[in-house]
Amino acid sequence: MPQFMDVHSGFEGITQEQLKEAHHKDQVIEGEQGVHFIRAWADPKSGKAFCLSEAPDKESVLRTHERAGHPTTEIYELPIMVE
Repeated sequence: MPQFMDVHSGFEGITQEQLKEAHHKDQVIEGEQGVHFIRAWADPKSGKAFCLSEAPDKESVLRTHERAGHPTTEIYELPIMVE
């Protein structure tokens, strides 16, 4: 399944607990769109948050984030990976 990285703005001052809550909101409804949110990161200074997910397409990820209350327009498919 394709993987995606999305970027959110407006999370200045976010705490680890707040990020965990936002990530959980996605996880509660992710199955409805066939999405699996793997991990989330945030930088409270820049206000940026990042989510790694697996999904059938980017629209599924966008719909899930919208319904969870933190929409984004910045999402990237990750077709190449190295470990």
